[in-house]
Amino acid sequence: MRIVIVGATGNVGVALLRALKDRPEVDHIVGIARRPPGNDEPADRGYGGKVSWVAADLMTDDLDAAFEGADAVVNLAWRIQPARRRSQLHLTNVHGSRRVFDATLVSGAKALVHASSVGVYAPGPKDRAVDESWPHTGVATSSYSRDKATVEAMLDRLEATHQGLRVVRMRPALIFQRDAGTEIAKYFLGPLVPRGLVRPRFLPVVPLPEEFRFQAVHADDVAQAFATALTSDVRGAFNLAADPVLDTARLAELFHARPVNMPLPVLRAMASASYRLRLQPTDAGWVDMGALTPLMDSTRARTELGWQPRMSADAALLDLTEGIQEKATGPTPALR
Repeated sequence: MRIVIVGATGNVGVALLRALKDRPEVDHIVGIARRPPGNDEPADRGYGGKVSWVAADLMTDDLDAAFEGADAVVNLAWRIQPARRRSQLHLTNVHGSRRVFDATLVSGAKALVHASSVGVYAPGPKDRAVDESWPHTGVATSSYSRDKATVEAMLDRLEATHQGLRVVRMRPALIFQRDAGTEIAKYFLGPLVPRGLVRPRFLPVVPLPEEFRFQAVHADDVAQAFATALTSDVRGAFNLAADPVLDTARLAELFHARPVNMPLPVLRAMASASYRLRLQPTDAGWVDMGALTPLMDSTRARTELGWQPRMSADAALLDLTEGIQEKATGPTPALR
């Protein structure tokens, strides 16, 4: 089985390479990235000699040659920064995804596995979990969420017109791992937040709104779901989230801090003001998405994929915070 992974050097990409290296069904993996590992690094990065790398920009480079002979394609490519260049992100995430889908059709691949997100969902409940039938129309005030919804609408049309292509959409919660500590800190915290504070016993309070109840999952567990979907005859959407649900009280317990209920409008105003002043790199749309997206029920992944997360949401978060504190990096330029 020949698998093409677009965005193979990111948070999920490196975990998926780890998950696939020992799968006997997988003969070869083509890893596509804007910045693949350099010539001074082992080409397979310890992935059993199965990986070859292709440097490509989704916006400008021809993808057909790299996709040739693919049995399955995984689309992981997605840019979060620079958030202030909204049109650039939209082109990469939406138009770039369209080019991946087009190249998949040209290649004759039989399966396409796309990395969506909890962010694709319309606002929903925080007191119960929803399944994959919840509307995937996004949160209007979040550009990340809108783009995720736009790409899934593209997949709706693709499925309707190319029924011979097996399309799988993974909708994970927040994805954490130690090796992504440096990347995630750069994307969401910015240079002014001392990394040493992001660990248990060093945060005096956890100030979040009551509406902030969210889920998390470890990158290695997400990768196992992707790997199983690639090598099984499944299709459709799968929610991926580990227990427990994380809220202000749970976070305070994990970090040995005091929970403080901060009203949502106050947090949103603070996020917006600090973003405009360039004190941190994320706009208020991320606050809205955290407050409004529903909790997800992962029953379908557990029953149809046999998926069982090995790490709890607590453990995944602590793994990440350790990576942030220690400025951990992974084996690719994207994670460094």
